[in-house]
Amino acid sequence: MIVITGAAGFLGSALAWHFNRLGRTDLWLVDELGRDQKYANLAGLDFCDYAEKGEFLERLAAGPVPQVEAVFHLGACSSTTETNASYLMRNNFAYTRALAKWCLARGVRMVYASSAATYGNGEHGYSEDSALLPRLQPLNAYAMSKHAFDLWAWHAGALDKIAGLKYFNVFGPNEYHKGEMRSMALRAFEQIQNLGRVRLFRSERAEFGDGEQERDFIYVKDAVAMTAWFLDHPEANGIFNVGSGRARTWNDLARAAFAALGRRPARVEYFSMPAELRDKYQYSTTAEMRRLAAAGGPATRWTLETAVADYIQNYLWPGHRRLTEVREAEPPPLPAAVPVAPAVQRAAQTAEPRATGQE
Repeated sequence: MIVITGAAGFLGSALAWHFNRLGRTDLWLVDELGRDQKYANLAGLDFCDYAEKGEFLERLAAGPVPQVEAVFHLGACSSTTETNASYLMRNNFAYTRALAKWCLARGVRMVYASSAATYGNGEHGYSEDSALLPRLQPLNAYAMSKHAFDLWAWHAGALDKIAGLKYFNVFGPNEYHKGEMRSMALRAFEQIQNLGRVRLFRSERAEFGDGEQERDFIYVKDAVAMTAWFLDHPEANGIFNVGSGRARTWNDLARAAFAALGRRPARVEYFSMPAELRDKYQYSTTAEMRRLAAAGGPATRWTLETAVADYIQNYLWPGHRRLTEVREAEPPPLPAAVPVAPAVQRAAQTAEPRATGQE
């Protein structure tokens, strides 16, 4: 049996969908459904059991439980604006630690979600080297709660027995319940429909043009394929990034959204970011993907453009469909070279007329 926590959430429900496509229905789903709409992500999934997150730990402690092959722990409060650090440490750190101890004591495979937010402003890079963990300086309470478990696992000697995945900018179907934490791909679609333009943050740094801030975007279908790979590779342990390994700009994303809707040129409005974000804003993130590649793990199959097109045309435009509501299509073949905005072009791009981009 495979346990998936956070199973009604964005990544968790997508992972359950992916396992169903692989023929696995022996899934024990765990979450805290509450009163929002994420319960709808469970519709169409085939699973054999469900437990609320508190009940789940109680059942593990009381025993006996069905034989568990692996635990994919994706459940957490993922709000980067949550200010109750005590709650985050209980929910994200202490819960994960308790689950890890249970898995380690029984030899159960554990794969857990860390976060690229733990890298802070990237001053120490985006290396998967566990020895660099003590140097990282998370910028918010959410990232700190994730980083705290990474540190615990490292000091406890657990990182050579479990896999921690640092997800970068994941977007795609099943994120509709996330409110202010939904992806810019979804927001771009909504803004184009409602305003006829996309709104992006103006740059506060001279080396980046407006909308030229960079992110490592990864489609949720690629992210869960990478995640599921760890089930059959228990030798792959430690910290792994989950991204494309390519930096793309917010302007790129805006252009992709307009193109997916058949609307050109892209119309973008740039606005000043709130003062409280300026010291915490990441201007460029790119996942270092060497460890997963060296271990033989899967690479991304979707480019930013093909992923945004699939998301908008097959899921958002028809009415915010979920993964289980759409027959899966194969991604188009990858181009020989994926366009990446070169750093040397940023100054020239800054001087161009503002025809594309805003966040």
